[in-house]
Amino acid sequence: MSYELTIEPLGQTIEIEEGQTILDAALRAGIYLPHACCHGLCATCKVQVVDGEIDHGEASSFALMDFEREEQKCLACCATAQGDITIEAEIEEDPDAANLPVRDFPATVSRIERLTPTIKGVWLKLDAPQGMRFQAGQYVNLVLPDGIGSRAFSIASAPEEGGEIELNIRIVPGGRGTTYVHEQLKVGDRLTVSGPYGRFFVKKSADVPVIFMAGGSGLSSPRSMILDLLAEGFEKPIALIYGQRNREELYYHDEFLALAEQHPNFQYVPALSHEPEGSDWQGLRGFVHEAAKEYFANDFRGHKAYLCGPPLMIDSCITTLMQGRLFERDIYTEKFISAADAQQVRSPLFKAI
Repeated sequence: MSYELTIEPLGQTIEIEEGQTILDAALRAGIYLPHACCHGLCATCKVQVVDGEIDHGEASSFALMDFEREEQKCLACCATAQGDITIEAEIEEDPDAANLPVRDFPATVSRIERLTPTIKGVWLKLDAPQGMRFQAGQYVNLVLPDGIGSRAFSIASAPEEGGEIELNIRIVPGGRGTTYVHEQLKVGDRLTVSGPYGRFFVKKSADVPVIFMAGGSGLSSPRSMILDLLAEGFEKPIALIYGQRNREELYYHDEFLALAEQHPNFQYVPALSHEPEGSDWQGLRGFVHEAAKEYFANDFRGHKAYLCGPPLMIDSCITTLMQGRLFERDIYTEKFISAADAQQVRSPLFKAI
């Protein structure tokens, strides 16, 4: 059974299946509703129900207070329709957003490569003849077997390679999903991915120099974005500040060195935080934010910055950027939020970061 979901102020009516969340229905129709944790904990996806009845699902009483429920508010990530409904949401127009509908893509694991001792590259050949249309920087949900469920991973390949997407997956100690990928997944396995998701993409219309700051497997989105910009002939300066613990964990190093040789406007600045003293490493030592501060002489004005990596790295980079006179409107991050850390979501005052 399906119902009609009308979204204001767009005035657009879409179909919503029984048991389908409001957020999922909207995203699959190409309508972006603000969201973050997708676990009913952060309140980012709070909307007003104007007409009709909904089931609140697993929305926490902290994210959605009793008085808010009485005022007919709900969390789009867990609320389901009990009939035709109308909601009102804060929807901001973004000239750089493609607003691509989310779809499910059956796929075959075409290649697996050990990129570092803790990160594997996984390539998925999609059955869809046209592949997946996505914006560089977006992510997919990978559905894993044995009751594991879906896990979110950024796409590391360029949009022009949409028929076969690359995911860089770091093993998380104790994590069922990443452990399965590292220990059991093999070439030829059949999986399903859904996407594209996310609002992490380059604000190309701004036409200003860009800084990418990444750590660990957070390199995935910046790599896709950089490959896309260079393929398009983007002429403004592009800088990648990338941090890892040691040389063994530094992946795609040779590729970025080659890109810097080929493209005068692209600068690659790797930094190692725990490289043994006395090694032959000739690059910077320290953390990403320290390397960026040194490289830019603590002056980031006139740029847009895109951050992707562990939460502590992102927080340190935000502090450094702001101290270097780059402010919230020009800083963007992609930080996946699990049920465990959803309570720590940054204040809504920081809409971009």
